[in-house]
Amino acid sequence: MAETGASPLPSTPPARTPLARAERFVWLTARVLEQRLFAHRFRDGGADPVETALDAYRNEDGGYGHALEPDLRGPVSQPLHTAHALRVLDSVGRCGGRRVEQVCRYLTSVSTADGALPAVHPAQRGYPTAPYVPVVDDPPSELLATGPVVGLLHRNEVWHAWLFRATDFCWQAIETLEHSHPYEIRAAVAFLDSAPDRARAEAAAERLGGLVRGQRLAVLDPDDLDACPVAPGYAPGEHHFPHDYAATPHSLARGWFRDEEMERSLDHLAAEQREDGGWPVRWRQWAPAPVLEARPVVTIEALSTLRAYGRLIG
Repeated sequence: MAETGASPLPSTPPARTPLARAERFVWLTARVLEQRLFAHRFRDGGADPVETALDAYRNEDGGYGHALEPDLRGPVSQPLHTAHALRVLDSVGRCGGRRVEQVCRYLTSVSTADGALPAVHPAQRGYPTAPYVPVVDDPPSELLATGPVVGLLHRNEVWHAWLFRATDFCWQAIETLEHSHPYEIRAAVAFLDSAPDRARAEAAAERLGGLVRGQRLAVLDPDDLDACPVAPGYAPGEHHFPHDYAATPHSLARGWFRDEEMERSLDHLAAEQREDGGWPVRWRQWAPAPVLEARPVVTIEALSTLRAYGRLIG
């Protein structure tokens, strides 16, 4: 006999928010660093645990390694790992002090003759590396590696001798760009959004926006992907959208896109959440571990962008 007064069972399970679904995905798949970073950004977690988790990737030379950037495996410090570490430190308000002085010493030690950073230092040779990331003996300076690092250091009002020539390199590279690709444009935006000379940054960003639209480097209508060809060397389907350039409404890149274009982009981003709660990796997949480690990073970034634009995530 059924008990009297018992509440009836719900006919359908309660709706789950994007944040709750993503949280389960993070706990199932993420490294400790991303677990701590998720807790800090979305669950009022502290900054200390994030910084402690990041320390596991730090080397004695002041740089970061150990596959912090998942496509570069192995222990050696690399500019791309170190840029990733600075983004984490910036996001928890710890991008300064003695730790960043050590980072700047590392950056000085691996800089090219013109004072900027290569994408990959030759010390990577011998360790597993994504096939689309070449390891050469005398790598050139790359805006891709230098722009985000210089931008973050300026954003946090870090002053170090290394910054002077590296900043000049970024200005020269950005103001002379004629043909580019999405990741290089994103690196340029990371620099321009924090460059101290705001008038110059705004002028450079306006020119860059014209280049992005003229060369169809952003998908303006997610229902018409064929209108925006994938950049040479990218994976099939590795498109970039307005939200990829303007991750927050305060970015200079936001001015490149009309309101309706940005709304369509954010709708598309929200709809990309997979059944397992995570967002997909769009770039070329070459081994299981890098994809597994990258998806929580991409998921945290997607949630952060949606929240920055006022979208309800839970």
